[in-house]
Amino acid sequence: MKIGELSRRTGVATRLLRYYEEQGLLRPERSGNGYRAYTEADVELVDRIALLIRSGVPTRLVSVLLDLEGERAPELAATCTADVAQLLVAELTQLDARIDCLTRTRQTILGFLARTEHAALVAQ
Repeated sequence: MKIGELSRRTGVATRLLRYYEEQGLLRPERSGNGYRAYTEADVELVDRIALLIRSGVPTRLVSVLLDLEGERAPELAATCTADVAQLLVAELTQLDARIDCLTRTRQTILGFLARTEHAALVAQ
């Protein structure tokens, strides 16, 4: 599929898809005329990338996470330095803080809606 179709299917602007490619997050095949060619797997990958970014994960860490989830994970684990481990621990601390904040926000919204006539709209 071409970039326009990938954009329509994922809701991610073509400009962002090109940016993902520049950052090495997305690696489409190229056809003979130079057009990008995407697969069904790219749809899932773009959805994952977009969700991570919307969740506040910086693109530099998205790249690392995709590597850690991929085929190279055992190799990366075997060669992980103390410096990299410390960076990942720091990122975990920041993720935990964001999760705590989002959880509090979610509870506030749920609590408010529970006190309204619209409580049935939210499945708890």
